[in-house]
Amino acid sequence: MSGLATDYIADLKREFSGYSAELFGKDALAGATVAAVALPLALAFGVGSGVDAAAGLISAIVSALVIGGLSGASFQISGPTGAMTAVLIPLSVRFGFSGILAAGVVSGILLVLAGLTKAGRLVNIIPMPVITGFTSGIAIVIALGQVEPFLGVASKGVETLERVYNIFAHGLTPNPHAVAVGASVLLLLIVWPAKWASRVPGSLAGIVLAATASSALNLPVATVGEIPKTLLHESRLTLDALSFPEPILVAGASIAALGMIESLLCGLAGGRMKGEKLNVDRELIAQGLGNIVLPFLGGVPATAAIARTSVAIKSGCRTRLTGIVQGVILSLSMFLLGPFMSKIPLAALAGVLMVTAWRMNEWHSIRYIFGRKFRSGAASFLITLVATVVFDLTIAIAAGVVFAVVVFVARLSELEVTVSEIDPDRLRGKSGPRVHAQVVYVTGPIFFAATERFEAALHRADAQALVFSMRGVPYIDASGAQMLWNFCTSQKKKGVIVFFSALQPKVRELLNRAGIGSIVGKDAFFDDALSAIEALSKREPALEEYNL
Repeated sequence: MSGLATDYIADLKREFSGYSAELFGKDALAGATVAAVALPLALAFGVGSGVDAAAGLISAIVSALVIGGLSGASFQISGPTGAMTAVLIPLSVRFGFSGILAAGVVSGILLVLAGLTKAGRLVNIIPMPVITGFTSGIAIVIALGQVEPFLGVASKGVETLERVYNIFAHGLTPNPHAVAVGASVLLLLIVWPAKWASRVPGSLAGIVLAATASSALNLPVATVGEIPKTLLHESRLTLDALSFPEPILVAGASIAALGMIESLLCGLAGGRMKGEKLNVDRELIAQGLGNIVLPFLGGVPATAAIARTSVAIKSGCRTRLTGIVQGVILSLSMFLLGPFMSKIPLAALAGVLMVTAWRMNEWHSIRYIFGRKFRSGAASFLITLVATVVFDLTIAIAAGVVFAVVVFVARLSELEVTVSEIDPDRLRGKSGPRVHAQVVYVTGPIFFAATERFEAALHRADAQALVFSMRGVPYIDASGAQMLWNFCTSQKKKGVIVFFSALQPKVRELLNRAGIGSIVGKDAFFDDALSAIEALSKREPALEEYNL
């Protein structure tokens, strides 16, 4: 911990070196811009998580101050996200707000442990099609979760798919006023010009117009409700109510996994935009501490948000004060704009979230995977997407990674083995071997999944001397080494000479440890196949040696 604290202080000194009033002005302007984007999203994600707008707003404010202040980079903007709502909705239905808060504490503890143990690097083993697939799956879950508020109906059910099915199976009658409000906001976001969005986010304009029209016309639609002027939610978690039954622990692990993936991917994308490297371990600890604090104030779990982070960087973010200024502005909004925000129709927030879900898809990656006809990548994407929608994040990531590993192992096992006669034209004027010799060209790793194929290919070898050319073998495991040991032993009994050439250093080391050198002789290893063939040309044939 002392090392992390020292690094943090050193990073702060570098970050604020030469800081001035002019630079603070840029941070403040960027913070105000991000706040305009974050405000409607915080309200929408709070409601979309199955809680209320106040919980989303508290989460955005506190995470901006706590996580932003301790972050592993100067540009990370954290808060409630659309991806997180997909995990929280079923948790809210099963256990209520208290279940979300308890799972949030669990996720925070796991994230701190991940940072301390440097487990964040595990994210690098997740293939990109899997990440793209689960992002699209979450987008579908978010959109489906907004069908009820968009239509102005309420159905019974636990899972998102079940609730959507019940709406249509039971013939629930939509509220036309809610549909009109939601559709208007959705359409507004679609046609909102990009040049306007740089000054006034379409989502903010949409909910302002929807709240104004709904209030003026006195429309019979469900609204956000009262926004408390405090950062202490009335249903916040207390120590005496804290408990961790198994379902809460599992949910907390899912929230932590999602927080880790989202935060680190956001840091990667933001780092490329700003030219700054994210401190992975400190970021995870910051995310963890923030998510431990949030439940005791009544906020939903938070993570770094790519959309808000990119807005901050494009708006001129210089230091982490951008996120802190954003948090201060959001808190002022809670105190000053609470009465107005309470009149925002839920259908309007549903429209915002539906468009957000569409835009969170990584369309460039999807087009690349399918356009370039990467069949295994497309399969990984679809498997992860379906598993995310039907099951949950943890199962989806596991399914996608396992499939990718199976495909990878299957392709690695496609070992290429070619047995060929020696071509006199390739000897470069050197004399050929005095015995009948063949060259065995091997390309690919020799490991457990490829040993059977390798052994079958070696049955084609039939000569008095065999030269293995293994420059294309990057790796050999115990199974491959044992198979070669058995082969060399059987060839020695037949009187066949076995030479090895062009071995990678690690492969050569493993063959020596496997005892193959003691069978074929320490002088049976050469830098290239030509040197091995030349050595055969100097070797006097002995009839008894070859069983002739």
